[in-house]
Amino acid sequence: MPAQKPSPRELGFYVALSQVGFEMVAPLAIGAVLDYYFGWTPWATVIGFVIGFVGGFVHLLAILKRHESGRPRPPSHGGPQ
Repeated sequence: MPAQKPSPRELGFYVALSQVGFEMVAPLAIGAVLDYYFGWTPWATVIGFVIGFVGGFVHLLAILKRHESGRPRPPSHGGPQ
């Protein structure tokens, strides 16, 4: 266990990484459910896997690139900057 608590920025980075994991698994699970109910086995699962893998990997690369450059994330609201 670390000696000190992580900074809010570091904690946000870890939360973003866990979100990528969810983004990779959710389409796969949705595809498996669709296969089960509609009998499309294995096509919806395969398509869900591809969508989840590609989308999650692209998001992971974007997060890592932003983290390595040290830039703060721009605000997500539409207000003035």
